[in-house]
Amino acid sequence: MAKRLAAAEKEVLVEIVRFTQKNGLKGSDGGWKDFLAQNDKKFGASVSDPRKRPRDVLLAFLQTFPKDFQKYFGKLVKRQNERSAIQQYMKDFPGDVSPEQKLVQLTADHPEYRKNYNFPSYEEGWKVLRIGEVSNLMSSRAMVAIDCEMVLCHDGTEAVVRVCVVDNELEVKLDTLVNPLKAIADYRTHITGVSKKDLEGATSSLVDVQKSLKKILSKGKVLIGHSLHRDLCALKIDYSQVIDTAYIFKYANLPTAASPSLNNLCKSVLGYSIREDGEPHNCLKDAEAAMNLALAKLKHGFNDPIEVATSNVPEADVLKLLAHRIPVYLPCEELCKIFSGNPSIDDKIGSRIRGEFYSTCISFNEADEVEKAFEELDGQETKDSGGRLQKQVLLKRDSGDVVNFYVRKMVYGSRPNQLDFPKKRPQPTEDADPKNEHVDGAQQKKKRKSKKHGDKANVTVVQ
Repeated sequence: MAKRLAAAEKEVLVEIVRFTQKNGLKGSDGGWKDFLAQNDKKFGASVSDPRKRPRDVLLAFLQTFPKDFQKYFGKLVKRQNERSAIQQYMKDFPGDVSPEQKLVQLTADHPEYRKNYNFPSYEEGWKVLRIGEVSNLMSSRAMVAIDCEMVLCHDGTEAVVRVCVVDNELEVKLDTLVNPLKAIADYRTHITGVSKKDLEGATSSLVDVQKSLKKILSKGKVLIGHSLHRDLCALKIDYSQVIDTAYIFKYANLPTAASPSLNNLCKSVLGYSIREDGEPHNCLKDAEAAMNLALAKLKHGFNDPIEVATSNVPEADVLKLLAHRIPVYLPCEELCKIFSGNPSIDDKIGSRIRGEFYSTCISFNEADEVEKAFEELDGQETKDSGGRLQKQVLLKRDSGDVVNFYVRKMVYGSRPNQLDFPKKRPQPTEDADPKNEHVDGAQQKKKRKSKKHGDKANVTVVQ
């Protein structure tokens, strides 16, 4: 693995250094900027863009990591080499590439792919699955589709509790309940359809599921799913032969970085809904739906942009603001003093508590009060992960401590019964229901934390 890293092209080393930056990884000389500050007497960390550094500097930094990490870096080199080989093969032998593999490449070309499929598979418990020889891979047409249901655990993490896999004939290849082997804080039964009673007899572990999937995906079989990176992250599986059904269609009424819910996409492409409003998910039906979307794309093309069905939003949400990424130690009641009018604030809701943070809704009597409260709120205007306008607020407590969190509207536009996003839509929870919105996971947490510090000087402190 060390030899593979030493022989890597500069472009590959750049990607690996960026990976260490994104995940906050440090070698014996610290992180990337620490390394530059210590070892470059001329420029220090002032030129930190890996692309602007020579190959030997990039390699020297990566070699400061322990052997286990260098072994993992070697796997990243192999992954990058495989991607390059696939792209070259498709260029040299376009007639030999199967339609399924073209959808794999279409997924990989999506602007959100690199961000969402850059997994921390160096961590304990992760499995990196091989794809086999590229020449054999490119003509392969074998596919399976997957869907998972996750619960919230007391340690703030999500755990898989049900996994379903079907093939392109919709034959069930795997349907199992999974014991997370740790305390569950919220079963989210209204979403997952899985209850405490359902898991009482569950004996399969995540490791068992990983072994089953490794067998199912042997020889580089294509794995299909909707927003599949979320399932793979929960399963702790790093795999590159994927078709993400959120990425393979063009949308006439959504920005490039946005993706529709599975239910709405099925309405637009397949002509039917996979669940009624308020009905919990059916893991098996969702896996079948993902497969049917991929098959429809293969059969009918859908090369032109499609109009995605919109989701109804409860009219009551027009009268609310959403406060999120609130530290769990801050009582809800203290939020009242930053808003004009006489709003009421929900208690902390268990399903909205994610590790160190929670979210809650601030309710008003009139829609005009919502607009006024948001406009008068002191804070730096930013965008959330879906591109929606929000404000970053610093609240000064009576103790003198300053607390940072974000506030945004629940609904944009003038039509209360239809979502109307200004520029971008978020990565949706099913049917983009704001009531089920959660704080982003660990990877987004790091990204936002760095952004928070960068913008801090411009944020108004609310006394």
